[in-house]
Formats: sequence, C-alpha cells, structure tokens
Amino acid sequence: MELYLISILLASIFIIPFAMKTFSPYVWMDFLYFGDLLRILVTYGARRRRRPLFFVLDRFLEQTVACPDKLFIAFGDERHTYADADRKSNKIARALQSQAGYTSGDTVALFMGNEPTFVFTWLALAKLGSPVALLNYNIRTKSLLHCFNCCKAKVLVAASDLKEAVEDVLPSLIEQGVVVLLMTKHCDTSGIQSFLDKVEEAPDSPLPRSLRSHLSFKSPAVYIYTSGTTGLPKAALVNQNRLLTALAILSSNGVTSKDVMYTNLPLYHTAGFFVGFIGPIETGSTIVLKRKFSASQFWDDCRKYNVTVVQYIGEVMRYLCCTPKRDNDKDHKVRLAIGNGIRAEVWKEFLNRFGNVQIREFYASTEGNIGFLNYPGKMGAVGRVHFLHQEANVYGVQVPGHEGRVGMAAVSLKEDGEFDGSKVYKHVVSYLPSYARPRFIRIQSAVEVTGTFKQMKVKLVAQGFDPGQVQDPLYFLDDCVKSYVPVTAQLYSSILSGSIKL
Repeated sequence: MELYLISILLASIFIIPFAMKTFSPYVWMDFLYFGDLLRILVTYGARRRRRPLFFVLDRFLEQTVACPDKLFIAFGDERHTYADADRKSNKIARALQSQAGYTSGDTVALFMGNEPTFVFTWLALAKLGSPVALLNYNIRTKSLLHCFNCCKAKVLVAASDLKEAVEDVLPSLIEQGVVVLLMTKHCDTSGIQSFLDKVEEAPDSPLPRSLRSHLSFKSPAVYIYTSGTTGLPKAALVNQNRLLTALAILSSNGVTSKDVMYTNLPLYHTAGFFVGFIGPIETGSTIVLKRKFSASQFWDDCRKYNVTVVQYIGEVMRYLCCTPKRDNDKDHKVRLAIGNGIRAEVWKEFLNRFGNVQIREFYASTEGNIGFLNYPGKMGAVGRVHFLHQEANVYGVQVPGHEGRVGMAAVSLKEDGEFDGSKVYKHVVSYLPSYARPRFIRIQSAVEVTGTFKQMKVKLVAQGFDPGQVQDPLYFLDDCVKSYVPVTAQLYSSILSGSIKL
C-alpha cells in the first residue's frame, strides 16, 4: 500500500507540471509575477512608514551614498556619476536659494530638452521641496503661456537654446512678476536673468532636510502635461506618493544596477520621466540620455554605450523595423524593451530582425489608477487576461421619462462561470454608493474592443437594456429582492411605463 501511494505521489510530481503547462501555461509566470508584486508592496509599505517621510529624492541620495562613483548619466561624451549629479544639483539649489523672488517650496517651471541639466535641476528643486512643472519644449506662445499659468509657477528655468521661445511670452511673464532664469552665463535681454554663472559660483554643500519638511505624500511633486480636450495641454498633478510608486516601474521588470537604460523619449513626458529617469533611480542603473529619438542612430548608440534596456512608445518599434537592414542588426546587448503601443505584427518583425529581446508591453495613464503589464511576453497589447481579472465595460444609457443616463455595465465571466445575481448585488451594495451602482448588467462572452484595444461603447449605448435588441443575458438591480434579476419583456415595459422606479 505504501509503495502504491509513493508511486502515485511520484507520478503526480511529474504529471502536474506537464498538465499545468498544457492547461494553464502561464500559471508559473503568474506566481513569479505576484511574488515580484508582493516584494514591491512590502518595500513600498516600509517606505511609507519611514520617518521622516521617504520620497524619490531620498532613494537617489541612498544610491549616491551606496555607489557614489557609479555612472549615472552618459550624454554624448559627457559622463556624470551619482556623486557628480548630487554635487551639481546642490549647486543649482544653492543658486536658487540666493535668487530674489524665489522661496523654497515655490512651484518652478522647467523648460528644457533632454540634457543632464534637466536631471540636475529637478533633483535640486526636489531638495528645495519645490514642485516642478515639466514644460514641453516644442510648445510656443499661447500654449506655452497656458501651461505656465496652469501650475502657477513663480519661477521659470529655461535652457539657453529656448531663449527666443521665452522672449515671445516675456511681457506676460514680467506682468505676472515671474522670475525668468536662463541657463547661460550672460543674457542681455531685459527681464531674463542669466543663471549658469550663478550656479558655477554657488557652493556644492548638501542642503538640510528641513527645506522639504513641509512635504506630505499628498504634496505636488510634478506637473505633467497631457492632451487636453480644449486644444490646449492639461496639467496633470502627480503627487509625492504617486511618484514614489513610480520607482518600481523598472525593478518590477527585472532591471538591476548592472543594466544600462537608453532614454530617448522626452523627459517632460510621463513615459520618459517615469520610466527613463525615475525608474533607474530605484535600480541604481546607468541612464544613456539622448536629446531625441533617432531611428538611424538607435542601434549604434546601443552598441556604443552597451545598452541593455530600451524604452519605446507608439510607433517607435515600427520606425526601427523600417530602417535599412544591416548585417549587424543582432549585434547588441539589449535584452529588454519596455513601453506601450507596439502592434503584434511589428512585435514579431522586431524579434525576427533584432534578436531575442524580451518585450514588456504595459498600459497606464498619467492620471489613471490602474495599469496592465504583459509580463508573459505574449504578443499583443496586454497579452491576455489572467485569472484574477477587472473585465467590465461601464457606460450610461437613456431611460424614457428620466433625465440624464442610468449606469449599465457589460461584463464577461470567467470560463464556465455563472452569474449569481444575489452575490453581485451584495458586492456592489457593499463597495459602491447608490449613485455608482450599475442598474443594468449585460453578460457578454467577450468585451468588445477596437483595433487599439479600447472598449467599444457606442453600440452598447445605442442598444441600451432592451431585451428585444439585445441577445445577451440582461439583469436589473432590484432592491426589493436584493438581487440582480433577469430583464424580461414585462419588466422592460414596467420600467418604460414608470411602474418600476429607478
């Protein structure tokens, strides 16, 4: 009997992994990824409990102490270690401290392209406890002034090559009493002060933590501008807590201090700032900073700097695939590409041409409260929906005789899952206020999406909750029986007639 049980046990040990690979091929990746998430959450929780409060700047200072001579930024022929960046940012902060019209904690707008001074200036302002508005260096006149006014900045720090753009809006800035500083040693334009000369003369002594003692996790850290609905950019406020969570972007993808990160996306953009700058601070990686993306120079740069991690967005990968083929296309050390917006056919072509590069496609937004990561590497936007997944499509539908719209949700169930109206009712009542509870639920075999994986709502809104038009199962939230009940033709008529109140 014991021999029989041992035989079954041994057989199970060998069979289970094969069965799991056949029927749940990603389950081990799920467990590994959840392990990474757990580690990240533990680290995040520990940092949240630290006193004095722990911010992104503190992680940079930790790295500076741990590896002061580690290369932090490579930019053309320039090389800056973590200690160099610390000293240079101290000098900028000291120069700002002595600047009339500026007080520690004031919001400062940074109008600068991808260059090391951008990084040093942000670090300096973080040391002074000042929120930073990251202005798009391509915008001019009306848009530039709009972005500046959105954040109510007291100071504008601009790159020397953007002098003309600053001069275009200078009268308005002077009228508002804004201090305008240009990163140059000399400026003959009235109303614009040279700043680089003051930085070079300033001491590089460390700044006291007390300068940022007023900060909380809810305090503004950066303003990042997204596409607005009015034709003008919209300022998205990123607080200190959200910026702290951004530290995990690269570490959650297996990036370590041995990696070299190629950052060629604009630092004023969420992707460039979070992934290309904040992420390497957590891992202690080296940043290879590029002024702007160049498809023709991309791989030459990767070879020159021994890049191991690259970042992409939108059509970047397609542009790389469209460059003339070379014999050395696979001659590089890049092992990981992280970003969003790659199409499946481009993904396949990229791997065939440039070799075995792991692609980590993710989805997130500047102001969103959730993100998705395709950690198994299955071709496609988020690859697949794992066994824990949110999917539901929520929208509003009109009801005759009622103003506005009533909430409705189209949902898909797990394979072989059944809809339990009572349990769902109990769940939404427990977690949602009455006005946020979907009055109708439509069960779909799969949530319909567009070619860019956005949920389709127009057709669902038009069909509403009419069982005569909708073939899918429909349910109505009935408070009397405390359950979601099937929408029948009779119930539908009662709702339209007003017999059943919503």
